[in-house]
Amino acid sequence: MAKYFDVHPDNPQPRSIGQVADAVRSGALIAYPTDSCYALGCRLGSRDGMDRIRSIRRLDDRHHFTLMCRDFAQLGQFVRVDNDVFRAVKASTPGSYTFILPATREVPRMLQHPKKKTVGVRIPDHVVTQALLEELGEPLVSSTLLLPDEEEPMTQGWEIKDRLDHVVDAVVDSGDCGTEPTTVVDFSGGEAEIVRRGAGDTDRFE
Repeated sequence: MAKYFDVHPDNPQPRSIGQVADAVRSGALIAYPTDSCYALGCRLGSRDGMDRIRSIRRLDDRHHFTLMCRDFAQLGQFVRVDNDVFRAVKASTPGSYTFILPATREVPRMLQHPKKKTVGVRIPDHVVTQALLEELGEPLVSSTLLLPDEEEPMTQGWEIKDRLDHVVDAVVDSGDCGTEPTTVVDFSGGEAEIVRRGAGDTDRFE
């Protein structure tokens, strides 16, 4: 059964955040809130966690996982960003955007797109997620918690606990965080290509 953490959305309890971070370090797969719907997350380098996310969502090996990063400095360790792209990404973070960029050597090969050698990165604008990333000290490997054959992600922590109790290890509940996923912008070719229109405004990339 999954552990359930009821976390205050504006003042997350340090003890709870510490327990979730410890669980992630120990290999746990968690469901957690972001600024654009709930996500599944595991430790960087956890093949088991990634396999479990793929199984839950029925994803193939071409799916772009996302590195949920604390800040721009951390993001820069894992992707290559030239000057023009740097300005565009910096102006849009933190926020509801995922950027696809060439991966650095810091990114495990199993996390990279098999052909493009790219990875998704983002910096969330969410108090609880930021507290967790601060405590972890490293990015969370993440994917939107959208189940197969469903059009919208689940929005309630208790519902996630009820439905995924035996396939995730922990659920972090800090209230409803909406159903609209991030806007995905692919910069791997040098120019902005909008892959998915979501919560983030696309005007600046068009």
